[in-house]
This record gives sequence, C-alpha cells and structure tokens, in this order.
Amino acid sequence: MGDSIAAHDWGATPLGPVSSWPAALRTTLSTVLNSRFPTFLCWGPALISFHNDAYIPILGLKTALGRPFREVWGEAWDTVGPIAERAWAGEASYFEDLPVTSERFGYAAQHFYTFSYSPVRDEDGGVAGILCTVFETTDKVKAIDQLRDVNESLSHQVAAHAADRDRLWRISPDVMAAASLSTGRFLTVNPAFTETFGWSAVEATTRPFMEMVHPDDRDDVARHMGILAEGTPLVGYQTRVLHKDGSYRWVQWTISPEGELLYGVARDITAEKHQADALRQTEDALRQSQKMEAVGQLTGGLAHDFNNMLAGVAGHLDLMKLRLRMGQTGDLPARIDAALGVTQRAASLTHRLLAFSRRQALDPKPTSVNALVMSMTDLIGRSAGPAITVRTRLQSALWTTLCDPNQLESALLNLANNARDAMPEGGAIAIETENAVIAPLQAGRYGDLKPGEYVLVTVRDSGAGMPPDVLARAFDPFFTTKPMGQGTGLGLSMVYGFARQSGGQVRIDSLPGQGTEVRLLLPRLAADAEAPAAPENEAPLPAAGRKGTVLVVDDEAEIRGVMAEVLRLQGYTVLEAADAPQALRQLHEMGQSRGAARRPDMLVTDIGLPNGMNGRQLADQVRAQWPRVPVLLVTGYAESTVMRNDTLPAQMELLTKPFAMTALAEKVGAMLAAPPAVGAAANSGTADEVPA
Repeated sequence: MGDSIAAHDWGATPLGPVSSWPAALRTTLSTVLNSRFPTFLCWGPALISFHNDAYIPILGLKTALGRPFREVWGEAWDTVGPIAERAWAGEASYFEDLPVTSERFGYAAQHFYTFSYSPVRDEDGGVAGILCTVFETTDKVKAIDQLRDVNESLSHQVAAHAADRDRLWRISPDVMAAASLSTGRFLTVNPAFTETFGWSAVEATTRPFMEMVHPDDRDDVARHMGILAEGTPLVGYQTRVLHKDGSYRWVQWTISPEGELLYGVARDITAEKHQADALRQTEDALRQSQKMEAVGQLTGGLAHDFNNMLAGVAGHLDLMKLRLRMGQTGDLPARIDAALGVTQRAASLTHRLLAFSRRQALDPKPTSVNALVMSMTDLIGRSAGPAITVRTRLQSALWTTLCDPNQLESALLNLANNARDAMPEGGAIAIETENAVIAPLQAGRYGDLKPGEYVLVTVRDSGAGMPPDVLARAFDPFFTTKPMGQGTGLGLSMVYGFARQSGGQVRIDSLPGQGTEVRLLLPRLAADAEAPAAPENEAPLPAAGRKGTVLVVDDEAEIRGVMAEVLRLQGYTVLEAADAPQALRQLHEMGQSRGAARRPDMLVTDIGLPNGMNGRQLADQVRAQWPRVPVLLVTGYAESTVMRNDTLPAQMELLTKPFAMTALAEKVGAMLAAPPAVGAAANSGTADEVPA
C-alpha cells in the first residue's frame, strides 16, 4: 500500500498532492501502514480513504484508496454512517461482533466485525480524520452459532454426559483451555488454570493470551499459531506463561485445532526445568573444576617458560640498544625478528591457556585432529617437563571428526598429565592418530560402540602401568590413586564422558611395569571439512597511499601509538582516543566541523576500555549513528571468552593481541576495501518523504 499511495494521483482528490499533506496526516498514515492490524483511515471532510495491506481481505473485491468513505461502503452506510459521524464529532466508539450487510464480493451478505472508530486530530486540535481498526469475526460468530445449534439439538444427549465432563474439567490437575484463533483470547479455562497461573477465569478470558507469553517466546508462539491455523496439532510444545505474581512458569502444551478454535491441555514443568538446569550447572562445574585442576598443574612449568621468554626478549632489546649506541645497525633486523619470534611463542602459549581454561558448553564442530594435536604438542611438552619426551605419529589424510575441539584438548592434556604422573623418573609419551574402520566383531571390544568409520587417537606412556583392580575403576568419577590435594579423580571420567557424548568410545589397556595405552575413538564426519590452509610467510607492509580516516581507541598509550603510527605510514588519517567518552567527543567534533568528513571511515578499538563503556559498546553506539562504518575489535583475551560465543555483525571483525603490525595493516585495508553489507542503512541523507 505504501507503493500504491506513492503512485496514486492525489492531485485529483480534495487532499491534493502529497507534498501539501499536513503533518498529522503523514504521521497517522505512517502508523497505519506499519500496523499489522487491519486498519482504515479517512481524512478530510470528504473522508478520503486510506488503508494498510492487512485491511485488503476485508475489502474483498472493493477498491478504496482515494475514494470517499461513504462511496466505498455505501450499501452499509445505514450501519457504519452514524458511527463515523460520531467519530467526526470527536466521539470514539468500540463494537464487538457487529453485524454489517455489505456487497464486498459483488452480492449482499452479512458479516460480523469487531472494530473501533477513533477521531484523529490535526495540529490545531480539530478533528481531521477517522481511524478504524477492525477484525472480521464472522467465522467466530458462525462457529458459536453452530455450537449453539449443535448444543440445542443434542442437549438431551449432552445432559447425560455433562456431569462427568464437568467433574473431569473441575478436578483435572492439568490445565485445560479453549481459545479462538481469530480473537487471540481464551474462551474458557478450567480451575487448574487458576491454580497454576493465579489468573481467574474472567481475567484469563478478557485479555489476549499473547500478553501472558514470555516476551522472548512470543515470536516462536506466533509461528506455531500459524502451524495450528493450518490444522496441524502440537504435542509437547514448551513455552513460558506469566503467573499473576509476575513470575513465569514453564508449561508443556498439547493443542488440537478445530477450525478457528483451539483446545489445549497443559502441564506445569517448571520444577523439572529447574532440576535439569541444576544438573547441567553441576556438570558444567565438575567439568570446569577438572579443567582448572589441569591449569593448576601447568602453572609451575609455564612460569619457568615465560621467564625464559621474557629474558630472551629483554636480552635482544638490550643488545639492540647497545648496538645503536655503538652505531652498529647491521644486525638489527635479525635481532628484531628474534625478539618477535619469542613474543609470538609466548602469545601462542597464552592464547592456548586462555582458550583451554574458559568456561563453556559443549560446542561440536568439524575438527582436524592432526592440526589440534600439533597445536597442543608444545603445551603438553611443557606440562610434561624436560625428563619426558613427547613424540607424535600422525597419519596423513586423517579423516575429520565432529566434536568439541576444546574438550578434545582437555582430554589430551589430561591423558598427558596422567602419563607424566606415571613416570616420575622420566620416560616417553607417544600421541598417534589414524583412520580406523571398526567391524561388528571389533565393536564388541568397545562396549556398545556402533560399527563404522572412526578417527583413533592413541596416547601411550612407558610408565608404571595399572593393576587390574585400579584399571577396572579408572573411569569412575572421583576415583584417584593420587595423594590428597593432588587430584580430584575427574580426569578420566571427563574423557569418558566427552567420548560418549561425541558418539565415540574410549578404552584403556595397561599392565603394571609396562605402561598404559589409552585409545580414544571419535566418529568420522560424513562430509569432511576442508583442511586448513598452510600458514603463509609474513608479507611486507604495502606501500603508503591508503586513504580514509581511522579512529584508534586503546587505553594503553604505547599500543595505541604504535597502531596509529603504522596506519599513518599507510597513508590513513588517524585519530586517537584513550577511552570511549574521548572517542565519542572526537566523533562529535568531527561531525560538527565543516572542513572534516561527516563520519570516520573505520573504527579500531580495544574491547577492554575503562570509564564505563567497553569497546563493543562503543562500536554499537558508533554503528547506531553510522551503520556502514567497519569496526575492528582488538583484545588480549581469548576470543570466545570476550565475545561469549556471540556472532559478530557484518563488517565487524576481531583481532587478538599480540598481533603483527602487518596483520593490522592488512586487516584494516581489507575491511575498508570490502563492499558494504547488503541492506545496510545509508550513512547520510534523509529517507523518502512519501509514507511507506
């Protein structure tokens, strides 16, 4: 209808061209067009007609746009005319199931409507139009009439069963209700409804039932109402319903549609939900405690390694300072590369530890086990210590598996730690991978494992091994042979749980004095993901010549200064800010300055900012004013920890510290060169003046 209104010849009507319409008409018409309810608007003394798309079914074969209201509904004017005249006189009215005889399909027929007429006033307070919101209730009225007829014709038969039915209705512990699709209201509810939700039958049947649905569930409920409207029943549908005390109760519905009526039976499952949540939280806490136990075992070795790395960086910097003082600059690039290499090793170790220790739910995804083992080898070696050799034998062309890579990392680290503890005098840990096809006869060795294709990960040590009684209890939760305070006994039980949840299995073979072998089977993913590309050598920074204004926000002055200098060397105009308030002030001044661009071309911001607003909140505020501005978020934390597994919007990316300056320059260049997202709003200008 917005397009139809824009294309209509309004110069031929008493309203004149769109450009001359009063603000009250524009505002009201915009409300009408954006409403999902069937809505009709008349304007001016001639009551020139407008309506939205939802009103079209009520018109039937009629056309109304631009025509006088009386001309559109002339055959029904005896009924609706007096109501319209009262509205023009400033009196609002409401009618429910009003019968109206019209010829909307070319012949006279009676239809029923629930509607309201309201006067619309102009800027001077006078009535300038009439707003009508209407629902056709013909089907409901006919259904009620049909039910009344049926009840009358079968009253003698119904009387015989009424007592039993009413007794069941009254004493049932389950909620029972009947509702109307067309009105969106309960028609009747049983006493269990009041007992469960606190609302009386009168309160429940005099308000739209969607008002009782949790706001977060309303879109899903509306979608399932469409399924019911198609005649498909719902069984076991769960949603949250408002209690009179303001709380929400989880309810499981079974709903059967009959025409435009819905018959539902529901059961309160709030307690069951709470029990399930408590169990899930307990499992998460156990998993997290086990992970933090492993982190604690790593800290001693990591502190030693980080001291060595810091000594290496400091040594190279001191040497470069001495060389500069002596005027010897020939080997500075090599020294710089060496210091950067040590820094990168420390950063990689930090990222791995952060990613491992974070609290998270299971998140299965296609996983390359070989790549994961290679990335873990350094961490496992540092945890094992210098007296233990860590070797890997990885099968080429290994299949991809579907599992939670973080949990697989946790399993490998736990198995490696167990192997380390079994070799106090030193020894060797071997980690092997291979493709395995488990035949039906072999599957019996792994309990209830299904035959099929699996990725096999084997962790083998040359340690003390386990006697049969210990081996039999190895997977039991909280069973441990370690001294008090040195283990929770959760390691192997978590490995077992992870394998079973992933659709695989785990088996331990061990003999005293001959070491231990743990075989972890994970099912092959049917459609293997592409192998990750090999890392490319660092490319030199591109030549200067970039254009655009980049706002860099970081509370660390040294880091902010380096990033800004690198971008200036590329040719960008760079603004700097230490926090979000300072950045917003600069953006405001930028927009007020006639000589400056109306907006920045890009925002680069650290996520962890002080003074009340973090980088993500700053990005959202900038995007609210300029939706197309690319945003690069930088952070020193593990990516999933910072973003809480949220999906970033279009043209917003994340870069984890520390990063090479070449990576920063390439990321900024690529994001500025990328085309804007489809459907993004314009950064400047005004919207079309024609209401739509």
